[in-house]
Amino acid sequence: MAIGLDFEIQARAEGFRFVAGVDEVGRGCLAGAVVAAAVILDLSKPLPEGLNDSKKLSEKKRKQIDLEIRENALAFAIGQVEAEEIDRINILQATKKAMRIAIENLQPKADFLLIDAVQLKELSLPQKAIIKGDAISASIAAASIIAKTYRDDLMNKLAEIYPQYGFAKHVGYGTKAHFEAIRSHGACELHRKSFKGVL
Repeated sequence: MAIGLDFEIQARAEGFRFVAGVDEVGRGCLAGAVVAAAVILDLSKPLPEGLNDSKKLSEKKRKQIDLEIRENALAFAIGQVEAEEIDRINILQATKKAMRIAIENLQPKADFLLIDAVQLKELSLPQKAIIKGDAISASIAAASIIAKTYRDDLMNKLAEIYPQYGFAKHVGYGTKAHFEAIRSHGACELHRKSFKGVL
């Protein structure tokens, strides 16, 4: 199934006006925040060329599409939950919280949610969890791009404050170089202490 607007069009046919795609980035990282984005696309405008799951795009292409989404979407918003809170409430709850923050910050408000693989039972909004949604729903793919571009920028800025960990290269994921840096320098406040291999 190719990426498209099937789910969005179906929700519109059922009477919903503001259909938001929701996705997160950084769930598997050892360091940094988990970041979620919610995006309501303007269905009257063409989709950005090359729109896809953020992981399948080059950094250059991702940034280009990110700008296009920001210019043309009806609304987009970001939510983030930091490492300290991830350790306290666990990564799944932190992911859901980041998603809820992004959804709550949308203007106009969403009346239907398309979410990548997660159900937000805490929200009363009608919603559909879609496995691998970022590869088939244009709205979820857009959210994955907004979240990934924002989080990568964040980790690049933090790399200047904590140069010894190489955050600009691996953006917090558990690469060999990252584990070696943790062994050499110990964990910093950005690290998720509850994650295996960090302490």
